[in-house]
Amino acid sequence: MSVLTVENVTHGFGGRQILENASFRLLKGEHVGLIGANGEGKSTFLNIITGQLMPDEGKVEWSNRVTVGYLDQHTVLSKGKTIREALREAFQGMFDLEAEMLAIYDTMGDASPAELDKMMEDVGEIQTILETNGFYMIDAKILEVANGLGLAEIGLDRDVADLSGGQRTKVLLTKLLLQNPTILLLDEPTNYLDVEHIEWLKRYLKEYENSFILVSHDIPFLNEVVNVIYHVENTILTRYTGDYEQFQQLYNIRKGQESKAYERQQQEIDRLEDFISRNKARISTTGRAKSRQKQLDKMEVLEKPREKPKATFRFKEARTPSRMIVEAEDLVLGYDEPLTRPVTFQLERGQKVAIRGVNGLGKTTLLKTILGKIQPVAGKVELGDNLHSSYFEQESNRHNNNTAMEEVWQEYPGLSHFEVRQALARCGLTNDHITSQMMVLSGGENAKVRLCKLMLTEANWLVLDEPTNHLDIDAKAELKKALAEFKGTVLLVSHEPDFYEDWVTHIWNVEDWTTKVI
Repeated sequence: MSVLTVENVTHGFGGRQILENASFRLLKGEHVGLIGANGEGKSTFLNIITGQLMPDEGKVEWSNRVTVGYLDQHTVLSKGKTIREALREAFQGMFDLEAEMLAIYDTMGDASPAELDKMMEDVGEIQTILETNGFYMIDAKILEVANGLGLAEIGLDRDVADLSGGQRTKVLLTKLLLQNPTILLLDEPTNYLDVEHIEWLKRYLKEYENSFILVSHDIPFLNEVVNVIYHVENTILTRYTGDYEQFQQLYNIRKGQESKAYERQQQEIDRLEDFISRNKARISTTGRAKSRQKQLDKMEVLEKPREKPKATFRFKEARTPSRMIVEAEDLVLGYDEPLTRPVTFQLERGQKVAIRGVNGLGKTTLLKTILGKIQPVAGKVELGDNLHSSYFEQESNRHNNNTAMEEVWQEYPGLSHFEVRQALARCGLTNDHITSQMMVLSGGENAKVRLCKLMLTEANWLVLDEPTNHLDIDAKAELKKALAEFKGTVLLVSHEPDFYEDWVTHIWNVEDWTTKVI
């Protein structure tokens, strides 16, 4: 049974075609992975099926009585609410029913016998609905899911405005799961999640009885939870049965077949054109030449398989710095209150360090403190000599009106028009991306522009805060290769062990430093 049917949807933006005649069916119980390179239209597709965007052509039909829960990349939380209050909003419909029931009780004293009978019937129906849906166990349910995604350890009475990016993602995801919709739409849910909470979400989705559509660039995660892949490439949406590895095998076979078919046809076209050019002028063979021309005219010419632009990352290396990059003594991280006990550590030239640990314990705070962007609560940090650092921040300004071209040019005004375009193209960005505003680029395209800026300056120390969030699979592999080849020092915050484990020299776990109970 189909719970969602999409027929011949076409959509473009600013002269750029994103989807063309896309058709899609979501069957009951299917766990779908929606994949494709950055900017291919995955988030656009989700926005179309949820009604946030109207397609240029085509139609979208949901089956009756379907409830849809959508976690997208840019959902926001209302300032001034606690985590608990935000999570209780998942049950707003039931709270409204309870309020209706209490209002009926308040008016019973003035009701006639006939009205009283009707009121008692209404109250009974509401009471049954509330009990059936576990209304009187809401707080226990909130605590169960909040524990699974690590929110309880943050403190459910904290204001959502004080949370880190990863903590906000956890609140939104927890709220969505508490709503228990019949269909889940998840746009990169593992971004900012810690390893143990990704494992919890993995188990949850594997056991999920209903359907979901998942956008993710995390291959191990995809392989564990999906049984259908929809791949979007060059505006075309294609369905494959199986997990990501099975998709990759079938995709490579199909691409090989398309390439061979195109080459065979081109050889046939060349042969026919050669025959026609040699024989059309001769009276004795002109008839055969015309026959070949008709054959050529009737031929449905195959389009040359398009290669998607691939990112190539390479970081310029500055001159060698002092042996000691960072020395910290009795350093206490935090803002208004300490996040860690006093810690002492050193970062030496050539070391490549991954920083891990659950959200909210100070990973980003550590980077900003070392770089001098914020002051420590206590202790001191000393940096070495001849340091040239490049810093990739975890979150970018979503309201940036600069085009990708302007974003780079503002920082490097000495570069020519051609040099800027060339640098952005090396990061896997097309002309459409280069001339688009940063605020309309996808999360992965945005990250590629920011990585491009880092690549244009010489550095001997890279400081990277979750650089793989939103990056597509190929770009992530290229970034991994570039960091492994970089001869300088690297300090990396990441929630993806598969990305860093085989090239870093050390792993720092901030959970060993924290004053919190975890």
